[in-house]
Amino acid sequence: MRVERLAAFTDGVVAIIITIMVLELRVPHSGELHALLAAAPILGAYVLSYINVGLYWNNHHHLIQTAQNVDGRGLWANLFLLFWMSLIPFVIRWIDEAGFVAAPVAAYGVVLGMAAVGYHWLQYAIIEANGGATSTLAEALGRDRKGMWSMIGYVLAVFAAFIEPLVAISLYVALAAVWLIPDRRIERRLTQTR
Repeated sequence: MRVERLAAFTDGVVAIIITIMVLELRVPHSGELHALLAAAPILGAYVLSYINVGLYWNNHHHLIQTAQNVDGRGLWANLFLLFWMSLIPFVIRWIDEAGFVAAPVAAYGVVLGMAAVGYHWLQYAIIEANGGATSTLAEALGRDRKGMWSMIGYVLAVFAAFIEPLVAISLYVALAAVWLIPDRRIERRLTQTR
């Protein structure tokens, strides 16, 4: 399959996910400021989720730039990633309905963590389909400590949610912040190969 087709499909699904997330937000029933303040926690969850979806989309874009080929493994890995990302609006809604309590906060971490697993799987599939250890992506990522630590962080956050949900939420925010710092490994490698 052409890499462009995979990128276009992913762009479409991500656009739908973002649209569903915003449509799930409830508008306050009052025009008073206190009504908006009461919605602030779920608006915060939406902002964090929007950032996470944006981070995956942005990094997916860089990832795809390194690929000349995508095979069946890559297609399934991409679908796996998108499946978990598509559950983000569901867990936000659950948090909205139930509150910032253990199970929905932990489910949020499971969804983000499984998306991280899907992204890691997609990286591996692209590496294998494009020359293995000598591929542009493999050389750019190296051991990918940042990706591995992120997955470990999600596991820790899921367990933390059952002890103190605010600790888990803090970990989710910290993990997003780590990825907000631009990861130039792929860009540097692409610049070197041109």
